Amino acid sequence: MDNLNLFPLYLSLRVAFTATLIGFICGLPIAYYLCRKQGRFSDFIDTLTNLPVVLPPTVLGYYLLVLLGRQSWLGKLLEERFDIMLVFTPTGAIIAATVVSIPYLIRAAKAALSEINEDYLNAARLLGRGELNIFVTIMIPIAWRGIVSGVTMSFARALGDFGATLMVAGSIPYKTLTMPIAIYNSLLAGDYKMANFLALIMTSVAVLVLYIVNRLEKKMKKG
Repeated sequence: MDNLNLFPLYLSLRVAFTATLIGFICGLPIAYYLCRKQGRFSDFIDTLTNLPVVLPPTVLGYYLLVLLGRQSWLGKLLEERFDIMLVFTPTGAIIAATVVSIPYLIRAAKAALSEINEDYLNAARLLGRGELNIFVTIMIPIAWRGIVSGVTMSFARALGDFGATLMVAGSIPYKTLTMPIAIYNSLLAGDYKMANFLALIMTSVAVLVLYIVNRLEKKMKKG
């Protein structure tokens, strides 16, 4: 504790915020599509988006490493054409955190959007509003509590990811060392005080997130 290093906390927050933002931008349209469409293709997309919840994080990280590594066609293309490396970088940590956390946002947003009374949407269509306008001005305001709940859970999952981030980004000090990995490294080094301190921070964040989600769910039930 004498040499307290808060870089892992800073990096974890940065990764979690960025991953949640990306998840929101990409996940909300997916949730909208899944709640509006029925069929084999939408079922396939739904299955694919939930796959990170089922797969072990290390397996998911391995797939990302194979896809984005320097020996993959994508990794070679990015490095040779644009001088961009994704693995063992903070960007790699963000990608890993996004992939593991986005299903929570999609599932919560999909459930909230699906519960909207169809009469409201049909009335808006009769008034000549387009689907994008209906989504932005009607569906999102009605379903905002469920969406915020998904965003909150997504942030918590991104903040706490270990396996996928370790596989893709590694544990380079002052570069890719996030809080969960720092806790693991502290235990390996026998620095139990540091491990306890970092674990306490992570636990406090988790409790806060769960409290927010529970409050939002109660408000949703009340209407």
